[in-house]
Amino acid sequence: MPNLQSIHIQLPNGSVRETHSGVSAKEVASSISNSLGKSAIAAKVNGQLVDLHTPLQANSELEIITAEHDLSLPIYRLSAAHILAQAIKRLYGAEQVRLGIGLAVTDGFYYDFELEHPLSSADFPRIEQEMQRIIAENLPVYRKELNREEAISLFTAQGEHYKLEMIADQADDISFSVYEQGEFIDLDRGPHLPSTGKLQAFKLMSVAGAYWRGDASKPVLQRIYGTAFANKAQLQAHLQLLEEARKRDHRKLGRELKLFMFSEEAPGMPFYLPRGMALRTELEDFSRRQQLSRGYQEVRTPIMMNQQLWEQSGHWDHYKDNMYFSQVDQESFALKPMNCPGHMLIYKNELHSYRDLPIRMMEFGQVHRHEFSGALNGLMRVRTFCQDDAHIYALPEQIESEIHKAIELIDDMYAVFGFRYEIELSTRPEDSMGSEELWDQAEQALRNVLEARGVDYRLNEGDGAFYGPKIDFHILDALKRSWQCGTIQLDFQMPEKFDLSYIGEDSQRHRPVVIHRAIYGSVDRFLGILTEHYAGAFPLWLAPVQARILPVSDHYLDYALQVKKILADAGLRIDADIGSNKLGYKMREAQQEKIPYILVVGEKEQQSGSVNVRKYNEDAQHMIPIDEIITQLQSQIAQKS
Repeated sequence: MPNLQSIHIQLPNGSVRETHSGVSAKEVASSISNSLGKSAIAAKVNGQLVDLHTPLQANSELEIITAEHDLSLPIYRLSAAHILAQAIKRLYGAEQVRLGIGLAVTDGFYYDFELEHPLSSADFPRIEQEMQRIIAENLPVYRKELNREEAISLFTAQGEHYKLEMIADQADDISFSVYEQGEFIDLDRGPHLPSTGKLQAFKLMSVAGAYWRGDASKPVLQRIYGTAFANKAQLQAHLQLLEEARKRDHRKLGRELKLFMFSEEAPGMPFYLPRGMALRTELEDFSRRQQLSRGYQEVRTPIMMNQQLWEQSGHWDHYKDNMYFSQVDQESFALKPMNCPGHMLIYKNELHSYRDLPIRMMEFGQVHRHEFSGALNGLMRVRTFCQDDAHIYALPEQIESEIHKAIELIDDMYAVFGFRYEIELSTRPEDSMGSEELWDQAEQALRNVLEARGVDYRLNEGDGAFYGPKIDFHILDALKRSWQCGTIQLDFQMPEKFDLSYIGEDSQRHRPVVIHRAIYGSVDRFLGILTEHYAGAFPLWLAPVQARILPVSDHYLDYALQVKKILADAGLRIDADIGSNKLGYKMREAQQEKIPYILVVGEKEQQSGSVNVRKYNEDAQHMIPIDEIITQLQSQIAQKS
């Protein structure tokens, strides 16, 4: 037996274990305790996630990954993807199935297949049953490394031409990682569960077509989506969350509540119906009032400007594939994808002194961006939307105070909706403009503000805008889903490109700094998020229809219309159901439309100048004088509740 070198393994608690080279991570876990050895699913060696079978050849830092670890879910899901692929090959014949790519994703996993049999959800019970058989076999999962020739030989023998294409795209000297479980072997980086029996909770969710490697010029494969968790309780909780999300789907509620519509005549471009427009207007007016009270000035810029402007701004080089173009008098114009260049032109329209700064310029600007039809998703992903954009022109010494104020504005507005949020700092991307020195200066300014405010934030390396780093605000809705909405971006580049200046105290020209800022991000998308957040039951101040008047019979139609006029004159959004249906039907309909207040009027109410008030989803009814209900509703609206 060869002499084995002694090595030291440092554990997360700081303790060090002495062992021999070549020991596996699983063996170390079992030496710590039998229970840890049994519950371990993977390991982290010197910061890198690896399989339990990975041998440790030198002194290392080791962390054992169990089901409770934050990093465990992608491992379960990647293994589930392989078990799915193995089941498909068993069911439909290895010679009939060609494997694409299988990956773990945010909410689960997927695998792409080339297969003559058209898959549907009707096939899922049979496929899941075969997956359960593979799990019951508890097949050990092994990782192997192959050189190029070995990998080509293996996948040629299996007829896996998609795998061969992936191998051909890699450098000549690279080795290839494959995973084997029973008769199944696949090209994959891993890591995976140590055996198929470790997967106990999974479910197949849907099937769709997907271009091979996302390229529309390549074949369409069949993609099965699924999800997997460490245990059945987590899976059940996730499925319940999905069911609740389906009930709250803004596309469904948008139809039922008559908020907006889409048409084949304008794909991906929303049409706002009267109620949706009332909701959108209230959102915009709320933001407008908040900004105007903080020294912002509202502007409006053209929806289309010439190509030269977009070349000057840098959007042509970084964004032209997402823009719409048109010829006007033999000159190329583009619908604006962003408001920034128009605001730069407004600033440049007149000479500014250092005493004028900061200038806070805001716009609710309609922008257009090309999205593939397959990516369109109600109001969440559209081709035209209203961006609540602002640009703050500041002196260098004003940068941090202006960012502080922008964060306070965002924080105050999100609090009204009951949103908690997480903050992300995104740094210089690969396609950035400008010098490294300016980027470092800009990134440090954003860090300084976040650290001075004492807020937690995560770093997102390389995801800044091409012109500057940014702070993104990810709001958490009622279902704890995260949505990136607000953003603050620091920009030293666009003032250079547009030759912006101000006259300083020394009577010389100097460059201002631009801070890009959005709160909703997209008013349309934010409206969709709110619809799902509130499940369509908007608070009174936002509700498209704040109260509905229901006469108990035709005898009280005149009184109902009289009350409607009084409340409408008081600034409330009111309608009256004067149709021929019975009162019970009208009540149910108002509940289904999630009207905050139902005001019933009959003989007693008419005689006393009152209304009978019932709140949404409550059974209690109270007779209240008209002037008193007006005061109550106005007070509630003023409090944004």
